[in-house]
Amino acid sequence: MRGRYFALHYCPGQVDTARLGVVVAKKLAKRAVQRNLLKRIGRDVFRHARASLPAYDLVLRLSAKVADVSKRSLREDMVALFERLPRQGTGK
Repeated sequence: MRGRYFALHYCPGQVDTARLGVVVAKKLAKRAVQRNLLKRIGRDVFRHARASLPAYDLVLRLSAKVADVSKRSLREDMVALFERLPRQGTGK
């Protein structure tokens, strides 16, 4: 699934809870400070949403440059992606 700034890949997990991996490429976020901030925000959003998420293995990947984007916009994009996850089924 694609959002404005992120793509979310998912597949059924081997455990009974959701797990997350975060990928932020240097090509899209040049500075390490920015990459670390994006990963930290992603893990925080996931931690708050984890109880309501299905048991998928998730990979949150930055898919657009985020030079002058607010933290709020980034959070909203992540939350929207997590809400769009199918609740049951095989996943992709």
